Amino acid sequence: MAKVKYYYDSENLAYRKIKTKKRWKFGFAALFLVASALFGFISFVVLLNTPYFDTPKDRLLIREIENLKLNYAVLNKKMDQVDDVIEAIEDRDNNLYRTYFNTAPIPEEERKSGFKDVNRYTALEGYDNTQLVLNTTKRIDVLSKQLAIQSESLDQILKLAKKKDKLLAAIPAIQPVRNENLKRMASGFGYRTDPFTKAKKMHEGMDFTAKIGTPVFATGDGVVSQADNKASGFGNHVVIRHGYGYETLYAHLSKYNCRAGQRVKRGDIIGYVGSTGRSEGPHLHYEVHKDGKVVNPLNFYYGNISAVEYVAISKLANQENQSLD
Repeated sequence: MAKVKYYYDSENLAYRKIKTKKRWKFGFAALFLVASALFGFISFVVLLNTPYFDTPKDRLLIREIENLKLNYAVLNKKMDQVDDVIEAIEDRDNNLYRTYFNTAPIPEEERKSGFKDVNRYTALEGYDNTQLVLNTTKRIDVLSKQLAIQSESLDQILKLAKKKDKLLAAIPAIQPVRNENLKRMASGFGYRTDPFTKAKKMHEGMDFTAKIGTPVFATGDGVVSQADNKASGFGNHVVIRHGYGYETLYAHLSKYNCRAGQRVKRGDIIGYVGSTGRSEGPHLHYEVHKDGKVVNPLNFYYGNISAVEYVAISKLANQENQSLD
């Protein structure tokens, strides 16, 4: 039952009943319904944007996102396995194939470097799972680059394998002076006493003492690039370019038996022992260069000496004595 409301009539000194007009009742009812509808709509919108209320579409999207995360996790595990396989191939490539063909190994930082383009991944940024997608994409790119580098390396090894006979013939693999013609192996590779200044100096080759006129042999197949006395200190000397990064030098010769541009074979006589240039006495100064760097010739005498002879010459070469040039 609706409450009856009264007001006080001061003129008649009496309470009178308040009569509400019907249009006011209708207005109040309409206002209440509008306010209720507006409140309900606002509440619905708020609930839609909270994690406490999911629509069927939201639940479907959530499931798809979880499936994608799972797929990315599986993909990363597979990439771990690929990493292990590639690492094994790279190790075999550097330490077996490239060593066998006397080729410099590919540096680790070159194999596993990413891409230097800083804007390469900007399109993947700004999302809820950016880090996951970004890290996986970078890993795929690194693996792709590793595979490309390894593919190029194996192509190079294949070419070297086809040219194996030429490579083996080009490597400087014998002594330039025969053992029976040697007086002694005077000085080896490393720091030695300079015969003129008496100071310690890097001796970049090996000195073989022998009589003037003793034959000097090419230690590998190649092309004579120099046969002159234009280099300071070397006197009459010969330089042979063997290919595959190898180059040999024969200094202090008494005379030549070859000319620049001539193709020679391992064992060919290219000159004769002498004492020209900056020399303390008759001897041959012999150097081996690989990829532009001087290396110890002692590592290349496997073609014409026995193991016993190698040990003997190694002991002599490692003595810190005085060089002859």
